[in-house]
Amino acid sequence: MNRCWKLARTVPRWLKYVLFTIGALVTLVWMMFRVLSEPRPRGTAGPEAEELARSLEAWSYPEGWQTTGAVKWTFAGRHQLLWDRYRQLISVRFDGVHVLRHLHTATGGRVFRRGREILGPERGALLDKAYAIWANDSFWLNPLEKLFDDGVVRQRVALPEGGYGLLVTYRSGGVTPGDAYLWLTDERGAPRAFKMWVSVIPIGGLEASWEGWKTLATGARVSTVHRVGFKAVELTQIAAARSLLDLTGGEDPFAVLF
Repeated sequence: MNRCWKLARTVPRWLKYVLFTIGALVTLVWMMFRVLSEPRPRGTAGPEAEELARSLEAWSYPEGWQTTGAVKWTFAGRHQLLWDRYRQLISVRFDGVHVLRHLHTATGGRVFRRGREILGPERGALLDKAYAIWANDSFWLNPLEKLFDDGVVRQRVALPEGGYGLLVTYRSGGVTPGDAYLWLTDERGAPRAFKMWVSVIPIGGLEASWEGWKTLATGARVSTVHRVGFKAVELTQIAAARSLLDLTGGEDPFAVLF
């Protein structure tokens, strides 16, 4: 005990202030998360939930998505993506890196940094990062297309303010299985927002809006603006076509993979 006391007395006063401030900030952040976080609601699966899910899905115009062979967009001004939906190929550009890869073959792809191909150990990590970016950014492009994927649980939830929301839990697939989203609708039944319970965000129930709906050339519809707290995430330069060559003017950017 005496040794500990002597050691404490030798700690500089400025360091004590720094440690106290860090401890106070950690406590404040922890309390903020506890106050702001909402528990994940419980719902009921069944015909009512399925009907609500179909109603939500209709707002993205599934018939248009079925004829969309290729789509491109920029996510939050940081990532440029091109998705050949027929061949399941993606092009992802981020931080000076350009990745061309097969979606369902982990090692199938090529990686370039500022025009120079990466062939060393870094290649695998960048292929994985490109997939993770695509998984996230394509979800924000059209999550309504994934409502009926394998491993998805759909439940109708009674809301405190009245009406019902759709709780969607992804038990498998993607990069972070187990994430859940509670869809909220406006008076027309159109999706206006969802609340998130996801592993990458420590605050449960954080709400993201779904605004700025746009109809693409194929008839598919997307929301282009998502307000999360004080931040707005935008999808820009969105374009779609029935085929990749229609979208790119006859050029196949994935030819280097074959």
